[in-house]
Amino acid sequence: MGDDELSEIRRRRMAQLQQQAGDQQGMQEELERQQRAKSQMQMVLMQILEPNARERLNTIKLTKPEFAGAVEQQLVQLAQSGRLNQKITDAQLKELLRKIAPAKRDYSITRK
Repeated sequence: MGDDELSEIRRRRMAQLQQQAGDQQGMQEELERQQRAKSQMQMVLMQILEPNARERLNTIKLTKPEFAGAVEQQLVQLAQSGRLNQKITDAQLKELLRKIAPAKRDYSITRK
């Protein structure tokens, strides 16, 4: 193996390591951005939800995280658009969840 081949291999390996370091830094920045957005959303939810409603939403988040995330997004959008005049109570959150929740399917089995 000649010196030229060895230096070419070293150069490629160094470029590969630099690219990996850049990719890791980009992923780290993306994670930090997501964490900031999540904490901002939680702050807004603390301001617009009463404690009982916030507790109910956290319970829903444990069982149906996608659904709870969608509800949180809608609540934050309502707050940011100025359509909320007061804090949301537990009863109001229940009504909102009832309207948003997908329709349940009823199954009937008939025996012959």
